[in-house]
Amino acid sequence: MPGAVGQAHARQCDVASADAVQALAQEAERLWGGVDLVVNNAGVAVSGAFEDIPLADWSWIVGINLMGVVHGCRSFLPGMRAQGSGHLINVASAAGLLSPPRAGPYNATKAAVVAISETLHAELERTAIGVTVLCPTFFPTHIGKSARATDDVDAAMIEKMMRRSRLSAEDVARHALACADNGELYALPHADGRWLWRLKRATPAAFPALIPRLIALQRRLLRRGAGRA
Repeated sequence: MPGAVGQAHARQCDVASADAVQALAQEAERLWGGVDLVVNNAGVAVSGAFEDIPLADWSWIVGINLMGVVHGCRSFLPGMRAQGSGHLINVASAAGLLSPPRAGPYNATKAAVVAISETLHAELERTAIGVTVLCPTFFPTHIGKSARATDDVDAAMIEKMMRRSRLSAEDVARHALACADNGELYALPHADGRWLWRLKRATPAAFPALIPRLIALQRRLLRRGAGRA
């Protein structure tokens, strides 16, 4: 927005609170007179066997991963409509497209973010407001520090996969911004995520049996690596 170049303002915000996100949108309007780009990025992780995951962890992850995106879109979209332009980048995950085992709450919330983004993309098709949903696989972040896992192997596997990534957080961010600039709905920065998504769309009936085998293989390799350490 005019006059905002080179300026940065930090504000604490609980994305699980509709009032807090609405206050953030109002503050952005006061500071800059509007917002051109909103990135709904806050996210947490929960892993474990479905029946072992406490309901409290479901409420926690839904409040942040799903409702955080809902609140961000609802609070900032009216301003974008009023100014006649803008772009929403909603950070989901390849897990929202592929549904790997032992990540039920995470898969569910990220799949919902994909669905919300697709819905908004269709509703905003005849406007100058764009929507992009980012679906990465693993890359180094601090999400593991707040993750809730019922199995230490799950947590260790996530950390190991993040360290193995050839892409940094900056690489993923640049990919998302490039897709937004190009008006693309889906942003899949990792080659493995793109190929697995293509495979799922090509063989939808067979794919659900493939993912558990891949995850089981990763877990076996991780255990062997731990044994050699």
